[in-house]
Amino acid sequence: MDETEYEALLDRAISRLPRGISEWSRFDVPHASVFIEGNRTTLRNFKEIVDRLNRDPQHLLRFLARELATAGTIEGTRAVFQGTFSDSVFNKLIERYVQSYVICHECGRPDTKIKKEKRIHYLICEACGARSPVKHL
Repeated sequence: MDETEYEALLDRAISRLPRGISEWSRFDVPHASVFIEGNRTTLRNFKEIVDRLNRDPQHLLRFLARELATAGTIEGTRAVFQGTFSDSVFNKLIERYVQSYVICHECGRPDTKIKKEKRIHYLICEACGARSPVKHL
């Protein structure tokens, strides 16, 4: 294969990439803002976190409630959990969630979505096309 054929194939491959994926920006998850009142812990910036992760709020709520072994509900833009938990606990759990359900296991990009096919849930990367099964919540 000569250089012109290679250039043509490379141009063709680049033209088929999804728009917006070629941009690289740092993926930052907001730190948890927690308010404890009695025996309830409120995650004040729950909606902001969910929006940044681009995930279903119920999915993240189920993950956090399961990991904290408590009940959790969404109230507007906040999530409320039974029990007292520090912001560092939430930050560690959210980081674990991001590694399991957001970041692509192949290329490390956050451009993923969770899709159910038959009875299996897959993490599908929109950047590299990788598919990997994830644990259902």
